Amino acid sequence: MIAIARFAKRRFWAAAVLGGAVLASLVIMAPVSVRADPLGLAQNGAGGLEVESDNGIEWRRNEQVLIARGNAVAKRGGSRVDADELRALYRDRNGNSEIYRIIATGNVKLSSATDVATGDQAVYDIDDAVVVLTGENLQYKTPTETLTAEESLEYWEVERMAVARGNAVAVAQDRTLRGDVLTARFVPGKNGENELSRIDGDGNVTIRTPTDFVVGNQGVYDAKTGIATLVGSVKITRGENQLNGDRAVVDLNTGVSRLTSDGNGSGKSRVRGLLVPEKDEKKAPGQPGNGN
Repeated sequence: MIAIARFAKRRFWAAAVLGGAVLASLVIMAPVSVRADPLGLAQNGAGGLEVESDNGIEWRRNEQVLIARGNAVAKRGGSRVDADELRALYRDRNGNSEIYRIIATGNVKLSSATDVATGDQAVYDIDDAVVVLTGENLQYKTPTETLTAEESLEYWEVERMAVARGNAVAVAQDRTLRGDVLTARFVPGKNGENELSRIDGDGNVTIRTPTDFVVGNQGVYDAKTGIATLVGSVKITRGENQLNGDRAVVDLNTGVSRLTSDGNGSGKSRVRGLLVPEKDEKKAPGQPGNGN
């Protein structure tokens, strides 16, 4: 939560009347935060929340909202939100004002020194430290992973978690994961950056590597071990070979896969495989040594 002191009216009104190509700015004071996070506008860095725009800042006191238009920017610490328009909703509490929500519209970009998230619109809940992006070109990118979606993209600051909904795709190294919903969980790296820990997939989950293609209803990919666990109508395809089962544990580093059935002993569900032997081009039909 960002608690802000009373507005310095003289400075605010000086900024509010500026327009055109003149840069208007407003600095809203806030207490020092003790926690840093890559896309943490709500928690990242110290000091105030700084709002800037090309076309001025409008203060609607009765509605308790600030509106910044034209290359609008909200910054705090090393994190920022850029958009065509920013609306900052605030409320009074104990004689102070505090911003509890930011609504960004048009060419939205959330960024830090390491991570970038984009979309058409973003609703940033400061209380819960959660941002939800919607619209076209939804993407969350770290230095080593890219997460995209068609319906919405969420980032949860405290949990260090990104949730992609609707034909979600995650690309990590040479591995591509797809699903109806993908949840990427991160842990702090040695410099505080987001480091991928795991990805949970729900609905029509697929994992593709240079050698394997794995399909299941649900799945979990452990980024630390390179092991993927899938359940529900699992299929593993490698070249022309295919294995079917109810549950699979696939080591994407070694290529070793283990499939099991549902384990109820009914015999209705069994592990099945189709293994196609490699062709020996030197022993084609009609050639000596092929039995003809």
